[in-house]
Amino acid sequence: MKYPILLPNIFNHPFTYESNFKLKVGDYVVVPFGKSKIIGVVWDEFEKNNKKSFKIKKVLEKIEISALKKDTIKFLNWFSQYNLIPKGMALKMTMLNSNAIEKLKDEKYRDYAVKLKDSPFELSQEQKKSLKLMNKLSNKFRVHVLQGTTGSGKTIIYFEALKSLINKGFQGLILLPEIGLTGQFEQKFFEFFGFKPAVWHSGISKKKKEIIWSGVNEGIIKVIIGARSSLFLPFKKLGLIIVDEEHDQSYKQDEGAIYNARDMAIVRASFENIPINLITAVPSIETYENIKKGKYSVSKLNQRYQDAAMPNYEVINLNNYKLEKQTWLSKEIIKKVNDHLKKKDQILFFLNRRGFSPLALCNKCFSNFTCPNCSINLVYHKNKNFLLCHYCGFKSLLDRDCPKDGKCNFIFSGPGVERISEEVKKNFPNKKIQIFSSDTMNKKDATDKLNKILNNEIEILVGTQLISKGFHFPNLNCIIVVDIDLSTQGHDLRAAEKNLQLYHQLSGRAGRTGKPATVYFQTYDTNTKMISDLTNSNPDIFLDRELDIRRQNNLPPFQRFISLILTGEDETKLEKEAFSFKNFVEKKIEGRILGPVSAPIFRLKKKYRIRLLVRGSKSIKLQNSIAKIILDYKFSSGIKLSVDVDPINFN
Repeated sequence: MKYPILLPNIFNHPFTYESNFKLKVGDYVVVPFGKSKIIGVVWDEFEKNNKKSFKIKKVLEKIEISALKKDTIKFLNWFSQYNLIPKGMALKMTMLNSNAIEKLKDEKYRDYAVKLKDSPFELSQEQKKSLKLMNKLSNKFRVHVLQGTTGSGKTIIYFEALKSLINKGFQGLILLPEIGLTGQFEQKFFEFFGFKPAVWHSGISKKKKEIIWSGVNEGIIKVIIGARSSLFLPFKKLGLIIVDEEHDQSYKQDEGAIYNARDMAIVRASFENIPINLITAVPSIETYENIKKGKYSVSKLNQRYQDAAMPNYEVINLNNYKLEKQTWLSKEIIKKVNDHLKKKDQILFFLNRRGFSPLALCNKCFSNFTCPNCSINLVYHKNKNFLLCHYCGFKSLLDRDCPKDGKCNFIFSGPGVERISEEVKKNFPNKKIQIFSSDTMNKKDATDKLNKILNNEIEILVGTQLISKGFHFPNLNCIIVVDIDLSTQGHDLRAAEKNLQLYHQLSGRAGRTGKPATVYFQTYDTNTKMISDLTNSNPDIFLDRELDIRRQNNLPPFQRFISLILTGEDETKLEKEAFSFKNFVEKKIEGRILGPVSAPIFRLKKKYRIRLLVRGSKSIKLQNSIAKIILDYKFSSGIKLSVDVDPINFN
């Protein structure tokens, strides 16, 4: 009998094989492919319109594990079509390095055994009301948004919702945006449930991944806490998906297979016919519009846990306080911080820039260090004493012959967190200070550092936006935004929305245990309306206004954008190809095409980049028309096309 077998590779269709033994859709099989053997899956339809005659090979063996569910196969087909990714690559995301793991011995899963205990937390009336709404229609697909001010106890509510489904034998998936620092979250999970969840992300070992993949596939492991990729695990009996911090930009995968994990989680829940909960303090503009249209239900928490007050806000007008040369902290801020330190408050200086300085400039020849692979400046990291490209990872020492005379004499323009940390140390020499960024907190000793922060052994933090992502610091009662003007510059379509979410999240780190807390904004901008917009306790006012602007200008979420990025090593050849491709595409596409233009980062990892932007209605017809065009168009050698459906940024 003939069967369609999809293989985990770049093909967008299954291959036809014969089998002497009976197979069903979803079975994992070993088949010959070229000169090698490969594991594939019995798919739900044969390759279409293949008129070539070819010799049909035989399936070698069936792997005796639970089959991939038909609902998951339907989801992968849709995922492939929507994101313009070959079906074989979508399947590869579900498998483990193109492999399928057979059931292991029971003791391998012992660490994840479910032993539910009574909840140690007492819900407030507001939390109980939200839980009731969340549990409504919990046996079929629906999207519920739990919107609550930071520190209002949103996590405990969705833990309760998950607990009742685990009791019924279902599996649960909790997606987190920043998986590298899950220590606090795992601890909170264990305190509530009494057993360990399985954690899934790129940093876990191959051996552990095999145990988790197999345990999920057999329905033995009940809860996964994971990064984007965990969405593609082959759950046997998935009952609930939770997307925490649903607004976070980290859910967008922008290399390789490009997709938005939050949006794909909603689609997977619809194919599985299960509920999904989106958790946020400030919803993304897409989620907010779906709430307004009534597509998503919503419950709100306005009170912080145990009635802790939200922080106060204070603007420090830098026009009134002259900063000394090469300093970024006003005397007024130093005074305020000293007052907080006397009260044993923990302090955070916030600047969303890694490293010491974003620009190293020679004051003799006036040249600066740029990346040889990318069209951006290298960032100086003083702690490691090298210049670093934050895009391709290129490193260089600060040593260059000057065309004027001798060696270049570098000055540094602008601050990063390392530079602010140096200034903080000068002003508070006896205090314990810690930089909190991806350079310092994604290391093996991150858990130790977090524990020191929690125990108030670290008195002053200097951090990037990483610190805003859901951490609970009980003693943090003073936040200084070093320069809010830096984060409001630029021409990003989503800049206003991103800033609203960032500063709500950031201010939510302060005053969580009831002590009075203050967030200070240093600024040269005398228009404080922007700050009052960002700090308004009701973000819906801002989101309503933002939606109106998007509606008037036909911007997402009212139109679909698809970004087509052409890359190549030959700049002239790439420009010609971009215009040729546009002319070929223009009359055949179900939308309007803008460009081609040079991407803002024109050169990345030694490749030049040109961008075209397709605007069209929110219909799968747009993707289908592009998919057909791509098949019909023959790109010149060395030119590669990347497709980004619903782009988040336009670098």
